[in-house]
Amino acid sequence: MLLSLLGEMPRQENVLMKTAIEAMSQTNKLLREELEKSEDPTHDFRKLEIWTRGLISSLYELEQSWTAASFFRKLVIAGYMDDMTIQEQSEYARYVYFYKNGFIRVFSILDKLGTVLNELFNLSTFKTKPHFSYFTVLRQFAYYNLHTELASKLTVIKDEYKYTLNVLRKRRNAEIHYMNSEMQDDLWQRHQGLHDRVELEDLDKHLLDLKLGLDMVCKTMLTVFQYTNDLFIQKGMKM
Repeated sequence: MLLSLLGEMPRQENVLMKTAIEAMSQTNKLLREELEKSEDPTHDFRKLEIWTRGLISSLYELEQSWTAASFFRKLVIAGYMDDMTIQEQSEYARYVYFYKNGFIRVFSILDKLGTVLNELFNLSTFKTKPHFSYFTVLRQFAYYNLHTELASKLTVIKDEYKYTLNVLRKRRNAEIHYMNSEMQDDLWQRHQGLHDRVELEDLDKHLLDLKLGLDMVCKTMLTVFQYTNDLFIQKGMKM
């Protein structure tokens, strides 16, 4: 949807994302089959099917945010705000919009996944923390010593991307609670010299961080839903 605004631009297929979505689609197929058999009197399977479809949509939106930010970044040539033309300022503003949309969505989609995991594996995370995050849910696996194989794989992924997640989290928190995230660097530069020209933040480094965040989400989704599909097939659809 987002990319339709930019016309038909050439894109490389994201194999990791494609595989993750295939795993989620397989989960939904299994859920629909169970719906037809049991008619789902408690509506649990229907709820999970809707939530999983929502995760697929959210993953597409995250990937499109990164792609759009990358597209507009290529149109920003100047290294200083004062050197930008009016048109380039507009392209930079579009880059910032999609970049910020992307790093906010990294944590949004993880927290949505946390809700699905909490429901799927009956972790009762709300008893620990009423408004919980994905990372709180991950700790619940260890607390109850449940699904240790899955929890171990998810922890490895989390630790692999620990630095990147910390960077994105700081920018997300600044954006939501304090100031526009892209202005943090401006503020730091003003502290160094009040009358110095303001250099743009490292756009390529920021885009790389966002891409790594996307990769982390894809690996996490793939791991969760491959495990879930194996569990459903081996043990039936009991929840």
